[in-house]
Amino acid sequence: MEHTIKLINEAVDKYKDSILETERYIWNNPETGFKEWKTDAHLKEKYRALGYELHEAGNIPGFYVDIDTGREGPCVLVLGEMDSVICPEHPEADKETGAVHSCGHNTHSAALYGIAAALTEDGILDGLCGKIKLCAVPAEELLEIEYRSELKKQGVIKYFGGKSEFLHRGYFDGVDMAFMVHAGGRFGVRNGYHIGCIAKKIIYKGKAAHAGGAPHAGRNALYAATCGLNAVNAIRETFLNMDYIRVHPIMTAGGTMVNAIPSEAKIESYVRGKTFDAIKKVNRKVNQALVGAALSIGTNIEIIDYPGYSPTLQDANLGNAFAEAAAQIIPQHEFRVYGGVATGSTDMGDLSCLMPVQHAEAGGARGTGHGMDYYIVDPVAACVDSAKLQIMLLHILLNNNGERAKQIISEYKPEFASKEEFLQFIDSLNDSGDRIEYLEDGTAKVRIDK
Repeated sequence: MEHTIKLINEAVDKYKDSILETERYIWNNPETGFKEWKTDAHLKEKYRALGYELHEAGNIPGFYVDIDTGREGPCVLVLGEMDSVICPEHPEADKETGAVHSCGHNTHSAALYGIAAALTEDGILDGLCGKIKLCAVPAEELLEIEYRSELKKQGVIKYFGGKSEFLHRGYFDGVDMAFMVHAGGRFGVRNGYHIGCIAKKIIYKGKAAHAGGAPHAGRNALYAATCGLNAVNAIRETFLNMDYIRVHPIMTAGGTMVNAIPSEAKIESYVRGKTFDAIKKVNRKVNQALVGAALSIGTNIEIIDYPGYSPTLQDANLGNAFAEAAAQIIPQHEFRVYGGVATGSTDMGDLSCLMPVQHAEAGGARGTGHGMDYYIVDPVAACVDSAKLQIMLLHILLNNNGERAKQIISEYKPEFASKEEFLQFIDSLNDSGDRIEYLEDGTAKVRIDK
């Protein structure tokens, strides 16, 4: 074991400067999901310089490489996310787009590059079996719903999350387990849950009229939207604590000029929850509140529901293997193992429906995630030490004929039997269309969901 630890440390440290340069480049060039073309190009250049053959997504950013040990065994997927969030008030946000990596994804990609680089060194794969797939993946942050819905309409993507889209495209076929390390304030794993979500686009449709001369001739879509938001707030006390429900809409449009009754108002939102059943139940309540508001003002409402991210079950066996790896390779860092529920969502949840996954954390970040004070203050911990940790985990999993990986895989009970079954289910969550039909006799037909 001491020889392996020495080998990993030397292999990663050899590329330390290049890893840290990668982290800074991506931080300085933040791009939101399915727009990460600068990051994509930068990483591809560095991977090709290492001698890798890239499997490129093509019409969207992202790629993967396959490493075959030459010995039969499990296939382990290691992921690095590329996209940023939007936080215009951050001092280092892009002045035009408001994009900034106050999510820490710049460190994920840098660490993954460090793994790729170290795995080219002599002896680093000795004793390992199976295959390792390294994937630079786009679009984890579920934002800009209108932009992504347009990509979907054009046939560029089918799913809003990068991992979901890559799964659909077959890039993860043959994978037996997956893990990644997310930047945070400390090292650790959660042997518990992340909640899932449905993504929503809501369009209130009214009638324009002169706001001063003839407001009575209009139907105010903005007022209907604000009534809808209030109606959703009014039902929050009906959400069960055990379901960990989160509903947090934003208004993206509410009129075009002050002297006209707004004919259209747009809202984006999630409905989050711990289970699919809870999400679907509350989503129906939310739709009912939104539709009721439209009916009260006399507008129509179009609701478009998209499958967001599945609830994530973090595999405890894989989490415990992470803790062992940390104790061996990064003893200078405290590594916490904890349980419970995290109320953020990630498209790692979609993979967890099919295989054991872990969404671990590395230290090195400080501040509020997605906020204006978030910075990477220790890039060595967030990138270099993270890369060492993940390579050590690969050794634990794939050494000794992959016995540890095989045990974890055999004890995991996936929610769905196949990728096809899972995708069919999440496709069933799609719903769209106007929800009210006003009839000539003064009545109306209302549709809440399918």
